[in-house]
Amino acid sequence: MLDRLKSVEDRYEELNILLGDPTMFNDQERYQKIVKEHAELGPIVECYRAYERTLREIEEGKELLAGATEREFRELVREDLNALEARAVALEADLREMIAPRDPNDNRSVIVEIRAGAGGEEAALFASVLYRMYTQYAAARGWRHELLDLNETELGGFKEVVFSIDGKGAFSRLKYESGVHRVQRVPVTESGGRIHTSTVTVAVLPEAEEVDVEINPNDLEIDTFRASGAGGQHINKTESAIRITHRPSGIVVTCQDQRSQYKNKDKAMLILRTKLLENERARTEGARAADRRSQVGTGDRSERIRTYNFPQSRVTDHRIGLTLYRIDAVLEGDLDDVINALVAADRADALGHGDAEE
Repeated sequence: MLDRLKSVEDRYEELNILLGDPTMFNDQERYQKIVKEHAELGPIVECYRAYERTLREIEEGKELLAGATEREFRELVREDLNALEARAVALEADLREMIAPRDPNDNRSVIVEIRAGAGGEEAALFASVLYRMYTQYAAARGWRHELLDLNETELGGFKEVVFSIDGKGAFSRLKYESGVHRVQRVPVTESGGRIHTSTVTVAVLPEAEEVDVEINPNDLEIDTFRASGAGGQHINKTESAIRITHRPSGIVVTCQDQRSQYKNKDKAMLILRTKLLENERARTEGARAADRRSQVGTGDRSERIRTYNFPQSRVTDHRIGLTLYRIDAVLEGDLDDVINALVAADRADALGHGDAEE
């Protein structure tokens, strides 16, 4: 770790020299990149230097203690040493977290897809519950959400819902939600009071920008159709809904929530770019994922990650063995206890992996 931190410090000093060069202003793009890198490395270097300074003070304190003869003075020196050693431990923990591998997509907004799985109408009804849970969570954090596509059932459930959550750091929090969510409860359609088990799949994708993915218009097949409501009832007399097929990948996306055909097309293109970016991300991370299976899961939407048991008011996250007995609060969007535990487990796993590589 110390070798890596010394390299970071050397790079920081190199950037200081570059920023002091007047000719740097001639290339604004390069200048902005250097300013950004300098700002990112600054806190790490400051913490590293404080850590090094504390280690030197510990060595000086030990030397002082070894030569001290008076009892009261030795006790004062030992107290100072204890405080310095505690500070060194805290600074080392901060440094390990700062240099731990981070997902470059963490600051991005997200596209969320929720689909009813096994369980028919009950699964669709629970999909609508999860949609409300995530939008409530987004609102509590000051993030905006926008509905992009919806396939609703006659009872108000969602066979499929696609929506965006716009907010810095949304992916860093919500990426742990990808996978199979299982619900155990008595369905509204069940007259005998029997508990049913149903599943809903959730996929959380980092939102792509236009510069991230280049799409050849000739690769697209664009169709228009009438937006429809529950049970196939038409809710729009004009063909404003959009279906886009990307021929090379076979990806098909639809958007019908907006009344304007142009707005639906823009939203559909956003979803398409996001899915193409995710495909590329999955390919490039394939080798790393095979080498390191995080204890909080792979993000695979086929992996069962959580159970919501209504009779016991229980929510269990199977990846980290976390169980909470307050299902109502969780489904109202109070997800921080769950997500914080997942973030902590993921960070601990990343730090452990980093130590193994050293």
